[in-house]
Amino acid sequence: MLYGLTPFERSTYDLFNVFHEFEKDFFNTNSSRDLRSCKTDICDKGDKYVLEAELPGFEKDDINIDIKGDFLTLSASHKSEKEDKDKDGNYVCRERTFGSYQRRYDISNIDASAIEAEYKNGILTLDLPKKAKTEPESRRLEIK
Repeated sequence: MLYGLTPFERSTYDLFNVFHEFEKDFFNTNSSRDLRSCKTDICDKGDKYVLEAELPGFEKDDINIDIKGDFLTLSASHKSEKEDKDKDGNYVCRERTFGSYQRRYDISNIDASAIEAEYKNGILTLDLPKKAKTEPESRRLEIK
């Protein structure tokens, strides 16, 4: 789908609607652009990879890191108990969205037993040590 790539997506031009579309695009309220994963940077440090994932607004207890086989799954979910409402029980203003994020990584060349994680200031940092390189076993067969 090429939504948002062509300037001719509207059938009529409405000067007042331009600002509404700008606000919608700026605040990402369009459900087709809903983000379901967190942004990550992965750096190769020689003997390990360092993965940094942006998870602003999450508490440490909201984040899960699961390893199954050769895959690491990073997931987090927002939950809020505070609600600002008027006397009729309606929201006066609610701009924040709540949801969950999930990302899956192939860790087949990582020593999964030595992975370390730290969460600080909205950034989750994972140290992913590489598996030690092993030389292929060689041997000479005896001829019978």
